[in-house]
Amino acid sequence: MLKNKFYGRFLVQNATALINFQKRGITQELLHNLKYRGKKEISSFFGKWLGAELAEIPAYREIDLVIPVPLHKQKLKKRGYNQVEGFGKEIAAALNIPYKDEILIKVSKTGSQVFKTRMLRFEAEEVFTVQNLDQINNKHVLLVDDIITTGATLEKCALQLLKAENVKISIATIATT
Repeated sequence: MLKNKFYGRFLVQNATALINFQKRGITQELLHNLKYRGKKEISSFFGKWLGAELAEIPAYREIDLVIPVPLHKQKLKKRGYNQVEGFGKEIAAALNIPYKDEILIKVSKTGSQVFKTRMLRFEAEEVFTVQNLDQINNKHVLLVDDIITTGATLEKCALQLLKAENVKISIATIATT
């Protein structure tokens, strides 16, 4: 169960991934097209798909807003888009809740996580911060990302979001390893 990946790190209400990641398979090809080849429509496609599924699950109907894992402003400028934006917006639309990309901010630039060991992923300095915490006080947040490997990125984001009062965290990603 995906939720168990975060056991002992932070409390996850619900966790889901649409597909399992397979190296040198169609999943890797799709995610590489999304992240590195400018095919941002893939993000919306997956968001519509998962959004329709989540809208049928009572636990996900209790979510108040969707927050994406942010990109550093330099990477956003270089790529031109956050690869999880379409995914998150479509899920928010399906659940009829707000999409908020201004609360969680990436403050330090990190290289790609792909070639880092499990320990190096966790050892990276604090790279995220939050603003406008009052907007998530007493809310159930759905944190969205493209892929979960070790869970280090989502954990760092969640720990920032948990600085708000009485916030609950659920997770949705396109893929998981």
